[in-house]
Amino acid sequence: MLDANATLAVYGPCMGKPRRILTVFGTRPEAIKLFPLVHALERDPRFVSRVCVSGQHRGMLDQVLAISGVTADHDLDLMQPDQTLDGLTAALLTGLGRVMDVEQPDWVVVQGDTATALAGALAAYYRRIPVAHVEAGLRSGDIHHPWPEEVNRKAIGAIAALHLAPTETAAAALLRENCDPARVHVTGNTVIDALHWITGRIAEEPGLASGLAELEQRFAGKRIVGVTSHRRESFGGGMTSIASAIRRIADRSDVAVIFPVHLNPNVRTVMHEALAGLENVALIEPLDYPHFARLLGIATLMLTDSGGVQEEAPALGKPVLVMRETTERPEGIAAGTARLVGTDADRIVSEVTRLLDDPAAYAAMARAHNPFGDGLNAGRIADLLASA
Repeated sequence: MLDANATLAVYGPCMGKPRRILTVFGTRPEAIKLFPLVHALERDPRFVSRVCVSGQHRGMLDQVLAISGVTADHDLDLMQPDQTLDGLTAALLTGLGRVMDVEQPDWVVVQGDTATALAGALAAYYRRIPVAHVEAGLRSGDIHHPWPEEVNRKAIGAIAALHLAPTETAAAALLRENCDPARVHVTGNTVIDALHWITGRIAEEPGLASGLAELEQRFAGKRIVGVTSHRRESFGGGMTSIASAIRRIADRSDVAVIFPVHLNPNVRTVMHEALAGLENVALIEPLDYPHFARLLGIATLMLTDSGGVQEEAPALGKPVLVMRETTERPEGIAAGTARLVGTDADRIVSEVTRLLDDPAAYAAMARAHNPFGDGLNAGRIADLLASA
């Protein structure tokens, strides 16, 4: 394998010419975390910015592109119903490879741990194009939790020439894997940039997030528990247990649950069978980005298995209970902004009850320092891409 320094020696600096950056993503979370960087690259004369989307998440991806004003130069539109991971990855690898052959970028930027990110890094490596990995170094230590994301990000880490770690903890994980220290940089997480940007837009244009007004009125006077759940490793018994916990939480007269239900039938079928029709539960369609930011704003706490919510909610002072056995974001656990609760119904109910009934416990989490950045992270990444 060509190491990072050898790759840079082959391609070298751009000798004063703007660097051609191909940013690759395909899911809603990737789009949220990369649009601040795309904005930064587009307004910076040091770069020619090109964007390729895979369409791994179609509707949810398009919502973020629309609100952020990002236009894809290439759209592979690869989403298929019930596609297998190997079939998706094969299609991504060949499709992204064709785009790279056309664009001939100086750098390929990928984010996180999706199949799109993995295939983008591998296609670039096959063409000896250096890869910049945004949100590098996240590790749970268990290749099956989260699955398959833990292996995806470890594989990208073996390929990347520039590791853009969100925290010191993530950087330390990369150094333990013998990544070149000169190629590891702590930048903060661009999800905080995105959240600041969208909350600013909503403040200027409240209509962008007015779609929750009816639920806000319906649940006036109640404390809102926001829920998201979609992890593959929870399909089956884990989802059933989560649904049972939500049902019990919603029995409280002072609580309402707002749950944007993931489109995957492994989630949707279970949740609708267990929770549809409950007075204090709103099972709603997946939210666009402005409305999800609004949900974070009105929630008392978030119950989630999402990685991004572990970063976003604390920026608004909202405690996060993580319905997983492990997390690749231990910084939040250490800081006290998040707590692991797994998928056991009794434990979920107990932890939610503790936060609702113990003001001191709630305040300790709500006021804890968010370790994921200050909202200026995309600019740091742009500077590193210009100088690497």
